[in-house]
Amino acid sequence: MARFRLEPGPIPLHHQVYVDLLAALDTGEWGVGDRLPTERELAERYGCSLITVRRALGDLAREERIERTRGRGTVVVQPPIVRELTSTLSFAQEMQLQGLEPGTALIGARIGPADDRTAAALQIGVGAPVHRLERLRSAGGTPLLLEQVALSVARFPDLLAADLERGSLYDFLADRYECRIVRLRETIEPVLPPAREARLLGQSHRQPALLLVGTAFAEDGTPVESSRTFVPGARSRFLIESTGRWARGLRAMRGAAPDNQADEFESLLLAGPAGGHGRAGN
Repeated sequence: MARFRLEPGPIPLHHQVYVDLLAALDTGEWGVGDRLPTERELAERYGCSLITVRRALGDLAREERIERTRGRGTVVVQPPIVRELTSTLSFAQEMQLQGLEPGTALIGARIGPADDRTAAALQIGVGAPVHRLERLRSAGGTPLLLEQVALSVARFPDLLAADLERGSLYDFLADRYECRIVRLRETIEPVLPPAREARLLGQSHRQPALLLVGTAFAEDGTPVESSRTFVPGARSRFLIESTGRWARGLRAMRGAAPDNQADEFESLLLAGPAGGHGRAGN
């Protein structure tokens, strides 16, 4: 007997099944790692065809709420956490806005000499003392970022005396040193993380991650933080919104193409490669 009655009308049957399954996932009827009923069992649950069920499951798989594997069945997975690449919000603020509990574990904190890369990024002399911080950032208990940052000791004396596991580093810099971060510049590249970093992130070193190398700037334009951040590619996704040339091109396309073609083009621009979002944040 069907558990959920599908209604004939303008809403496709497969979308009705999708909406009900999505609600079941959101309310915890099936948790991460649980196996969903078989396609045949779901067809009986909804009183519909196997084709309808497969289309609904396909939509959930494209949204990365489930993973379908031959021989293993359909398993609920942790959806990627979306972060805005151009935002200057702290990691904690972004997670809280998404209803997630942020966490920070301090892996290491020490003072050491600036190497060539760090000195160039911070515009200080090679060998000048810098604070080196390594923190593991999580959301809902899931590791999302491994941050390795450097800040000038001369500009931020006594920084290591701060509580670096609670609150935002950027907020602390603003409150204690009157230094507000207003701009970030980062490069992103796919990498195979070193074994140590992979272990801290809870993944295999054979699984790809994203490496973000960035510099944070204060209101006066001076660089104040140099960072390297490892992000598990399967757990987070970047959102980039443009109002420049790409946006103008899209608007021009909307004026010359049918709406469905323009919508498809826009979705491709916004989606990007699967499993790719999560910027560094403090």
